[in-house]
Amino acid sequence: MLTEEVVKEVIASQRDWIIQVEKGVERDTLNKIEVRTGFAVIISGIRRCGKSILLSQILKKQSVFYYLNLEDPRLVGWELTDFNKAEKIFKAVYGAGGIYFFDEIQNIGQWEIFVRYLIDRKEKVVLTGSNASLLSRELGVKLTGRHRDVLLFPFSFREFLKFFKLEASQNSFEKFLFEGGFPEFLREKNPAVLNELLNDVIMRDIVNRFGIRNSALLKKLAIYLVSNVGKEFSFNSLKKMFPIKSVQTAIDYISYFEDSYLLFTISKFSYSYQEQQINPKKVYSIDNGFSNVNSVSFSKDKGRMLENSVFLHLRRKYSEIFYFREEQECDFIIKEKNKISQVIQVCFNLSAENRDREIKGLGAAMKKFKLEQGLILTFGQEDLLEIEGKKITVQPVWKYVLEK
Repeated sequence: MLTEEVVKEVIASQRDWIIQVEKGVERDTLNKIEVRTGFAVIISGIRRCGKSILLSQILKKQSVFYYLNLEDPRLVGWELTDFNKAEKIFKAVYGAGGIYFFDEIQNIGQWEIFVRYLIDRKEKVVLTGSNASLLSRELGVKLTGRHRDVLLFPFSFREFLKFFKLEASQNSFEKFLFEGGFPEFLREKNPAVLNELLNDVIMRDIVNRFGIRNSALLKKLAIYLVSNVGKEFSFNSLKKMFPIKSVQTAIDYISYFEDSYLLFTISKFSYSYQEQQINPKKVYSIDNGFSNVNSVSFSKDKGRMLENSVFLHLRRKYSEIFYFREEQECDFIIKEKNKISQVIQVCFNLSAENRDREIKGLGAAMKKFKLEQGLILTFGQEDLLEIEGKKITVQPVWKYVLEK
């Protein structure tokens, strides 16, 4: 429990900081965020992807607001009742009718009780957090139907272009492909930024939170996974490859990585949920620049880099993404409203050596899901093919990701 004087001092200094923080590139998602009375907007994403800056872009439009970053070390010892002190200070010092902004709220136990209290009083609330599981654990019970989740990624290609004031082209996309989208790294070009990010996620979001003793093992596993995007793995194979005690431990570690947004996994498509869980999964990294800096091998495989970039674009738009593998393989299967809507193959360059394989893989998926159109995304090639009466569009990734 903290004294009211300490809480007041921290609120004042944090307010000065958030007002003065550089607003940066306006995020694509800004205009999609609607702050409503009696409703909580929950912005989640990996550390340093720009959540606080997005908050500053939202609150700059507000005449009255209340801001509190709960990861401030001066707030160590914060208890649920301290929220009442903060609310009293907010209203007394800054006036009534403001929007509540809480940064990294998942650090406080039972935070959802106070948020529910605010929502019941028809207040407007915006929250951020860097752990998916901790944010969602109680939301279904406490805030049913009264919150909207917004997942924030590092910069998209469109935002990258705005950041550097570049024109869209194959050359600017190649720069994005290697450097990724973490704002601080792009600004400073210091690899230590992304090295420290990996350490922060491992130590602060996983090791300390879950009491894991072998942090070195966890870091090795994370680096291995973000270096091998687009490749299949099984929990059993990870157990054999690393000194992991059990398959369940491997499953837990992967869930920790996903909850902290370090990486994503997708399942092989099956109509059976049980088979989806049993079959090998594929892994994708949160950001190409992040994988480049933390791996010695990732940047050597431009095809994997391109595939990872496409996945991140798809993940911004769709929640159900699979890969297809029967006799042939296809990289991405998109499911919308219980129906397969798109099949996508990614190939850095269609050549005489791989053309037949890539087209057959896409064609097999199109036939399986009775689709008349398919898409092959490349680094720079563009074409329109017709195979057995079905249309296949070949398109450069940089053009595809800029389409509305």
